[in-house]
Formats: sequence, C-alpha cells, structure tokens
Amino acid sequence: MKAVITVTGKDVVGIIAKVSAACAENHANIIDISQSVLDEYFAMIMVVEIDQIAVEFTKFVEKMEALGAENGLVIHTMHEDVFNAMHHI
Repeated sequence: MKAVITVTGKDVVGIIAKVSAACAENHANIIDISQSVLDEYFAMIMVVEIDQIAVEFTKFVEKMEALGAENGLVIHTMHEDVFNAMHHI
C-alpha cells in the first residue's frame, strides 16, 4: 500500500529532512519525491510505502499534520486508494 504526502509552505532550510525523518521514524519508505521552490514558496509531493508503518495510518496522518503545524507548513497525507478515487474519471 502507498500514500501520497503533499507539503506546502514558505521555503526554509530542512523541510525535506524533517519530513523524511518523520517518515523514517514511522517506517514509511519514500519511493518517489518531487519538490520545487517557486519564488519563496516550497511545494513537495512524496509517494511512500505504508505497509510497514509503525502506527495506525490515521495516527501517521495526524503526526504528519502536527509536524506541518510545528513548522509553518501544510502537510496532507492521503491513502493511495483515496487519491486514485479522487483523480479517476
């Protein structure tokens, strides 16, 4: 199973490191990542494997949201099934 994580906010040093560390702490394996900086704004999309996560998926979502709030970012984590359903015509 996979999840899609999006991160947006003002660009500062260490965003990728913090989000990656949170994924590693929870045993979510990053399999793809794309990021860009537009002027002073940061945007990132990650695809992570969640088969081996150390907590329930809802707790993982909450942890990622809290990380975002602590760092002035918006972090959304969505199960791949929900993501695919939202983008399927």
